[in-house]
Amino acid sequence: MASKTPDFTTEGATSDARFDAVIIGAGFAGLYQLHCLRDRLGLTARVLEAGDGVGGTWYWNRYPGARCDTESHAYTYTFSKDLIDDWAWTERYPGHAEIRRYLNHVADMFDLKRDIRFGARVAKAAYDDRTGLWRVETENGHHYTAKYLITAVGCLSSANIPNIPGLDSFAGDWYHTGQWPHEGVDFTGKRVGQIGTGSTGIQSAPVIAEQAAHLTVFQRTANYSVPARNGPLSDEFKAYVRKNFPEIRATMHSTANGHAFTISERSAHDATPAEREKIYEAAWNRGGLQFRGSFKDLTTDKSANDTAAEFLKSKIRQVVKDPETARKLSDIDHPYAAKRPPIDTNYFETFNRDNVALVDVRAHPIQKITPKGIVTDEGEVELDIIVFATGFDAMTGPLLGMNIQGREGALLKDSWREGPKTYLGLQVAGFPNMFTITGPGSPSVLTNMPVAIEQHVEWITDCIAHMEANGIARIEPKAQAAEKWVLDVNAAANETLLPQAKHSWYLGANVPGKPRVFMPYAGGMARYRKICADVAARGYEGFEMVRA
Repeated sequence: MASKTPDFTTEGATSDARFDAVIIGAGFAGLYQLHCLRDRLGLTARVLEAGDGVGGTWYWNRYPGARCDTESHAYTYTFSKDLIDDWAWTERYPGHAEIRRYLNHVADMFDLKRDIRFGARVAKAAYDDRTGLWRVETENGHHYTAKYLITAVGCLSSANIPNIPGLDSFAGDWYHTGQWPHEGVDFTGKRVGQIGTGSTGIQSAPVIAEQAAHLTVFQRTANYSVPARNGPLSDEFKAYVRKNFPEIRATMHSTANGHAFTISERSAHDATPAEREKIYEAAWNRGGLQFRGSFKDLTTDKSANDTAAEFLKSKIRQVVKDPETARKLSDIDHPYAAKRPPIDTNYFETFNRDNVALVDVRAHPIQKITPKGIVTDEGEVELDIIVFATGFDAMTGPLLGMNIQGREGALLKDSWREGPKTYLGLQVAGFPNMFTITGPGSPSVLTNMPVAIEQHVEWITDCIAHMEANGIARIEPKAQAAEKWVLDVNAAANETLLPQAKHSWYLGANVPGKPRVFMPYAGGMARYRKICADVAARGYEGFEMVRA
């Protein structure tokens, strides 16, 4: 049963607006959670969204070249056949604008916007021990009360702006890729400095270079990248996806990473050097994330990984004409895919342009920013615009930024002072009835996100349905279950090469002062799905439930 359309001008302005659930965020996760609670369970729910429209991370990420690195036919909801039949992606890898169009289409198709409060950034969320309810306050002073608090704030939505001395003195303009102006930025005739060469930097640099008078890329950590080979989707492929989507969905649910391709059953050691070269060359020409599926042991065996790493480094040296620039770009200090593996369109080719320069800030660190530009120990680079492609305070940042208080006023930031502790990435001990969609301790960023999101939303929905049917007032993890899960998360990571990337945001290493803890669950999406299902089947083992 759908809730009544509210008067948003007065809702929560003078007193608590009461709902069964408050959902924070209107991206992939928040939209689906609203649909499940409202249209499947008949509960009242309100989505609070800081932006002025739906889209989640894609509402904010509009930087030049911003594009998903999951193929479009897999970067999609799978819960509705009507939705699958009613939408057709146009490109192999959808751009930010097309993803927003898709999410607006979903919101309109399921009539979700009437239960979303836009421009409502959460300032505080506190659990009331006396009533057993969550009280949520937005920055504009509106108040909401609900039995359930569900965070759908995304893993990559809290911009990480480095604290470089002198930034406030810069006379030009500066931007972060995760907070890009909606009207865009005109680089024509400008001297641009881009700090960062992760996924966003690799996407943005070629587009900026085409427009700017000059682009200087400041690289701390050299990175692998595989060509995306993006292009328009044919009518034949679109028809194939519609006809075969049940099989595509089954593949996405059976693989470790949630993508619509499988990982080879063959070890890199079982192939001759010539065979490996042929397989890697075919994967390079095909493009995209499937490269890491070339052999089954690329993410677990260092010597197997070395074969892929050396192939990719050799490609950089082939593409980049200047030997010294090629050396800097291929001087990579971590195994392939131990950090997020980017895909690109002409990234390395960009360094062959006369108007592009590379600065190695590991060898020549940035000392300060002046009114004129950026200073390293080699001198000053004069700039008109600085672009920070420096990523996010990933996974924990969006949650810790909301001043969440649990039982007896306990602060989430205190509970996570030494790193995040969750049970299954779904709940936190001491914070009853608070669910964290794709929270730390879940596969999240190591997978195709819509697959991880749908699994979490459906688990949460089933859990709430169980609570409502059985008169259960609250649920939270037992502390020992959360402690054990943290150990399980670390054990899963240590079965892979992921911890060998010491400067990875998976470990929080991109944010000064952040605890160095491996945050996502690396055991694979299919394995994780079974763990969650088994926990529920055993009466929500590891959780404490209290009846009303």
